[in-house]
Amino acid sequence: MDIKKVVVVGAGTMGGGIAQLCAQQGLQATITDINQELSDKARARIEAGLSGRVEKGKITDAVKTDVLSRIATAGNLSPASEADIVIESAIEDLNIKKSIFAQLDELAPPDTVLATNTTSLSISTMADATRRPDKVVQMHFFNPPVIMKLVEIMPGRKTSKATLEIAASFARQLGKDPVICKNEAPAGIVSRILGQLLNEATWLVADGIADPQDIDKAMKLGANHPMGPLQLIDMIGLDIHRAKMQTLSKELNDPRYAHPKLIDEMITEGRLGRKTGKGFYDYGD
Repeated sequence: MDIKKVVVVGAGTMGGGIAQLCAQQGLQATITDINQELSDKARARIEAGLSGRVEKGKITDAVKTDVLSRIATAGNLSPASEADIVIESAIEDLNIKKSIFAQLDELAPPDTVLATNTTSLSISTMADATRRPDKVVQMHFFNPPVIMKLVEIMPGRKTSKATLEIAASFARQLGKDPVICKNEAPAGIVSRILGQLLNEATWLVADGIADPQDIDKAMKLGANHPMGPLQLIDMIGLDIHRAKMQTLSKELNDPRYAHPKLIDEMITEGRLGRKTGKGFYDYGD
């Protein structure tokens, strides 16, 4: 399948990053969200990031202009009517995702693959909202998508082998090195393993065993991790981390995924991590 036009649903950190990745690989990418303003803000963040790379001499101004020329924005799902593949990266809410997939099914050409970037929600349930469950697949990119080499690919119950092959081929087209899960399971490989590690780090803070700085230092020096677990939660977002833990705890009926009350308190206070300027660490304005 020759993929040239990509629509990314969701103008958050991951959606914008996936769109930038596609544009950097020479594809036409459209970012869309519930309104035009959100999509335009995502494109502005991409432009600011590219401008920073120009200032540091890592890319030329011509390269920046070239990449931006391939990123369009929209405030609705209508661009899906011309998409070769759609990548959904909206909020981790199953009802919202089901609604998105139902609309995409109406708009997108019959052969268009509909992918979700979810890490914990049911691919099959999203696929059942469409008349093409064989063409619905998970493509889980990692943050930041323009740098991280891995894409986890997972089928739903009715995903065809051809769709899995298209997803893997597309990941390689983007310069990634995909892994393909054999069956659908909550959180796949990395998020399921990493979830417990990150969650345990939050319990260490909640139980007063160590400060975030020392926990992160211990894991970087003792386990050779490039980033501490609490730094990583701040980058992911505490709200996203909690949503994953709640889903895993429910789906797997496993108490190891229960999060401490501290996380709820931090989210209530607006301490969501880097995106709000404060989480386990203070990032200023």
